[in-house]
Amino acid sequence: MGGFTLSIRDVLERPVFQRARLIAGMGGTDRKVGWVHILEIANVAPYVTKNDLILTTGLWLRHYEQERLSYMQQLIRQEAAGLCVEFGTSIENIPSEVIELADASDFPLIVFEQPVRFVEITQDIHGLLINQQHQMLKDLEAYSRRLQQITLQSTDVNAILHVLYEYTGQQVVYHSTVDTNKFMPRNISAAAAEEITALYRGQVQGSEAAQQEAGQFMLPKERLLLTQPVICLGQTLAHVGLVIPSQQARDRITLLLDYTAKSLASLLLRMLFLEEKMLRDQNQLIQDILNHQIEDEEEARVRMGLRPPKQAEMWFVGGMMETEYGPGEGDLDRDKMESDQQDLLVRLRALLKRHALHNLLMQKGRRIYILCARDKASKDDTPLSLQQTIRKIVDRMQHPASGAPVHRLRVGFGLIRTRMTDIHRSFKEAEQVLEVTRSAAVREGLFYDQIGVYRLLKAIPAETLESFIRDQLGALMAYDQEHHLHLLPTLDMYLKCMGSKNDTAKALYIHRQTLYNRLDKLEEILGEDYLEPSRRICLEMALLALPLIT
Repeated sequence: MGGFTLSIRDVLERPVFQRARLIAGMGGTDRKVGWVHILEIANVAPYVTKNDLILTTGLWLRHYEQERLSYMQQLIRQEAAGLCVEFGTSIENIPSEVIELADASDFPLIVFEQPVRFVEITQDIHGLLINQQHQMLKDLEAYSRRLQQITLQSTDVNAILHVLYEYTGQQVVYHSTVDTNKFMPRNISAAAAEEITALYRGQVQGSEAAQQEAGQFMLPKERLLLTQPVICLGQTLAHVGLVIPSQQARDRITLLLDYTAKSLASLLLRMLFLEEKMLRDQNQLIQDILNHQIEDEEEARVRMGLRPPKQAEMWFVGGMMETEYGPGEGDLDRDKMESDQQDLLVRLRALLKRHALHNLLMQKGRRIYILCARDKASKDDTPLSLQQTIRKIVDRMQHPASGAPVHRLRVGFGLIRTRMTDIHRSFKEAEQVLEVTRSAAVREGLFYDQIGVYRLLKAIPAETLESFIRDQLGALMAYDQEHHLHLLPTLDMYLKCMGSKNDTAKALYIHRQTLYNRLDKLEEILGEDYLEPSRRICLEMALLALPLIT
């Protein structure tokens, strides 16, 4: 299926050319013959197209030398396949300068030393070309039917690529913008795969026009990469290509690539709709879990595609991931922000899959809801191992490999549970982790069981917490607001330094005398007993809670 080609060498073997002789341009016998024309006029350029084989009685050879050479030069410039001259009607020989020009240009010059019927030549060659064209169309129709069967029966991209490889016998390349790249046959070397991938990155991805058009790119060792975009809903989702010898005919291969690209587009479109439906189902499932609308454990697991409770013990955990933007970044283009979130989703899905975690993901604005599940490997298996796996994934998301976009992420996970129907609590706990870390009170907390006393503080109603903070720190906050003596941060650091004046002064970068003055003022406002255990505990709790309400 590489494509039928009729070359000058093939033409010379036809019965109607038995009495013909090639007298010049022996190096051009591989030239393709696309059609046959009879031309006797001197100005042939407007009537000759690439790969035309020209028949003539040689009337133009009676002209002066320069005009004879001009005739040949026109044919050569137009990339004609060759020239056939009949002796005996107008001329008896070919001038040497014409032969030399044909040899120098590897332009086949064929002579019939006896008169021949041109109509027999045109009928023979045209019949051959038309029959082969008809056969090519039949082959392409069969190829198209086979692709249609595959697209109706499966969503396997590899199946379509394998058919293309069967029909051509050439290396097939599938470069995707949304999936992993694929090669057929698959035993391509890593170096060769990277060479082709780098070519796509350099020549195609950087240009919107190149992404939408078919292309051809030279490869080392006289090879050529023909590529066709796979366009779905106006977006280029992939490119399918073939690596062929640079001298190979490309007509049929180009058509095969076009048929393949259209079949892949149909396949990907169906996959997108299926994926969209799956995502809607996943989103609905997470919404139902968040709203505590699922009470049957077996129903919950079946909807997630997991084994029923009686067949497998599992760990479940709910989490949230938020993208943080710095000053000025909040004005980013909406499309750019959506693109960033999609990149995060793709990377997160890949990492969860790599670590063999069942998962549901739902995106809402800058937040991604994450439900993870893992089979309980053994009786000794503990939630700690699942936490360690999640920590690795989060660390990889926050510190991606070179080339991936970097985002400032805030992540929180609730407690790990054995029932999926209890994960609504895990999501609420994850929300509290985010609120605590967002307040700058805790920076390293990732799991709910790691935020310490903040679990208690978040459980207190906001109104009660605010009242408690006012009772303990209200006078101090009012004095600071009026006199700007930084008494509140001084008290906070003094308590953290366990009452060490030297350590406190160093931590605050102030002179010790300045600290003494502030401590005197603290004692004056708070009372002499503010370091007594019961009072000190209240002050420390209020200082910890303060960032949660500001």
